[in-house]
This record gives sequence, structure tokens and C-alpha cells, in this order.
Amino acid sequence: MFLGLMLLAIPEAFAQREIPEEGKIPLKDRMFFGGNFAVSFGTITFVDISPLAGAMITNKFSAGAGITYQYFRDSRFIGGENNIYGGRVFGRYNVLPSIFLHGEYENLNLDLYNQISETFQRSWVPGLFVGGGYFAPFGGRGGANFTFLYNLMFDNQRSPYNQPYVIRVGFML
Repeated sequence: MFLGLMLLAIPEAFAQREIPEEGKIPLKDRMFFGGNFAVSFGTITFVDISPLAGAMITNKFSAGAGITYQYFRDSRFIGGENNIYGGRVFGRYNVLPSIFLHGEYENLNLDLYNQISETFQRSWVPGLFVGGGYFAPFGGRGGANFTFLYNLMFDNQRSPYNQPYVIRVGFML
């Protein structure tokens, strides 16, 4: 449950840039960088560092990739500690200037409890997210993203998320 709540506060950055119809823009001018960072300390400690990079392919479509590292510790349980890492690729299509569709494939490696051996074992857990969101621009290249996603591959026994829905609020400068 805690991971799901933390996802509400994790910032995610995606730049929305205009590509002129005439002429070609160099790749370096179409690229954007950003990522997630979240931290919480207490009975439950959570740290998330997830940089990403992408490029505007057209005025409406962008794509990119990112890596993720998360540390999770729940001091109420013995063995309640997990180092989660992995990566993701994403695509985004602007339906309207501020409304977009989003697709993302994520693969995370984490400790999962094996009921047969009664031990924790590392395992890769995939996720396929689809959804959409709203982009509120501010400044020359910055803005805020409000993204609502649904994990089509959600598995309540293996997923690091407590539900198939993920809400992300992000900012970029």
C-alpha cells in the first residue's frame, strides 16, 4: 500500500517541445531529460531515484527510456527491506496540446517471498502501463504532468505496486 501512495507524490519529467513543420531539427534539440525522485523516512523508509531521457519524434509523439532504483524498508517487519531496480521504455502521443496518451513497459527486479521455500528470492516483474494525462506548461520548456496509468500485467502477488492503478504527478524545469 505504501508504494502505491508514494507513487502519487513521485515527480516525473517529460518535456513537451514544438518541432517546426519545415526543416529538420537536430536530435540534441529534440531531446529531453528528467526523472523521478521521492523520499520518505520513518517507520517506512522509501527512496526513489529514476532518471529518464527521451526525444520528440514529431510534434505529437515522443519516446524514451529510463532506469529506476528504489529502496524500501518497513521497520515493523523482519526482512521488510527491499532494493528494487530496473528500467522502462515509454511512448507518448499528444491528442490535444495539453492532453496525451501514454504507454510504458517497465521491468523491475525485487525480492519476492517464495511460499514453497519460505525464503525471499530476487525476481524480475514486468509491467505494461497504458493511460493518459494532462500537461500544464510553464516557462520556455518546463511544465507539470498529471499521468493516470493502468498496469495491464498487474499481479497482486508479485507487483511492487499495491494496485493496478498508478498516478504520477511530475514537474520539469
